[in-house]
Amino acid sequence: MSTGSANLTVAGIDVDVVYKDIKNLHIGVYPPLGRVRVAAPERLDNDRVRLAVIQRLSWIKKQRKEFQHTERQSEREMVTGESHYVWGRRFRLKIVERPGRAHFEIDGERLLLYMPEGTSTERRHALLDRWYRQQLRNTLPGLITKWESKLELSVPRWSVRRMKTKWGSCNRESRHIWFNVELAKKHPDCLEYIVVHEMTHYLERGHGERFSALMDGLMNDWRSRRAQLNAAPLTDEKWA
Repeated sequence: MSTGSANLTVAGIDVDVVYKDIKNLHIGVYPPLGRVRVAAPERLDNDRVRLAVIQRLSWIKKQRKEFQHTERQSEREMVTGESHYVWGRRFRLKIVERPGRAHFEIDGERLLLYMPEGTSTERRHALLDRWYRQQLRNTLPGLITKWESKLELSVPRWSVRRMKTKWGSCNRESRHIWFNVELAKKHPDCLEYIVVHEMTHYLERGHGERFSALMDGLMNDWRSRRAQLNAAPLTDEKWA
C-alpha cells in the first residue's frame, strides 16, 4: 500500500517518488516523454532515493533518449500538401493566398490557411500555434465544468502553454492547471483524460495506488485513453 509520495529533480529531470511497503527500490521510465517514476521502500528518505537515481542516471538518460525516436511528424514547412493533426484526425494543409486577415478553416479533409501573399514560414507556424491554442480554449471549459460537477470541486484557473515533458501540470497550492498545446492534435478522449488526471491531483499529489484508485472510480477506461495518447504521433520538436 502506498504511504507517501515526493517530487524530486535530479540533474534537471523530474522524478515522481512513491513510498510503499516493499523491499526493493524500482525505477521506471515511461512513454511518451520519458517520465521517471520511482517506487521506494518506506525505510528510505528522499536523499537516499536521490542517490539511487543518480547512480542509474546514465540508464535513465538512455531510456529517455530512446523515446525521442517515437513516431513523429517530420518538421512542418507550412506548405500546401503536408499533413497536420487536429483532434486525432489528419488533414491536408492548403495555403490560400489572398488579402485580409489570416485565419484557418477546416473543409472536409483539408485544413485551409487563408493568408496574405508573402507570409513568412515563421508567421505561418505562429498562426497555427495560435489556432491550436484557441481550439483548446474553446473545448476545455465544457470538459472542466463537466468534471467539476462530478468531482464536486472547482478549477479556479487554467492555462494553455507549450510544454516539453508533460501533457498537463497541476499546482496543488494555487490550484492552477496547465494543458499542453499539443493536446489539440490528439483525440478528444485524450484531452478529457488529461483534464481528469490533473483535477485528480487536487485530491492526491502523487501517482501511487490511491491516485490510480481515484482514477478507476472516475474514468474506468483511463488506462486505454492514456495508451491512446502515448501512441499518437508526436510533433517534430526537441522534447527534453
